[in-house]
Amino acid sequence: MTHNGVDIDQFLLFAIYPTVAFFVVGYVGKKLALSDFLKYGLQSLTSFAFSISYFILVPNGNAQGIAVVLLLFGILLLVIARKHKLESEIYKPQV
Repeated sequence: MTHNGVDIDQFLLFAIYPTVAFFVVGYVGKKLALSDFLKYGLQSLTSFAFSISYFILVPNGNAQGIAVVLLLFGILLLVIARKHKLESEIYKPQV
């Protein structure tokens, strides 16, 4: 089996760090009573930050696969945030 420079324990940590960050953002957002739009937006920014940092900081492209997955997940979170923003505007009571 070929070795790409990243051990399995390092790869697991590359997957665990963003997961912990997503849960922390969700937990803090829930405690501060942030809107779903803002929570999903912050989680997408977190995903983009991890994706860009993995592309730049991990040598020899050893984490490109997980970086692409995080990038796609960030785009998905932006779509979900937009959906929640539109739903909150539609169902807002008229005064």
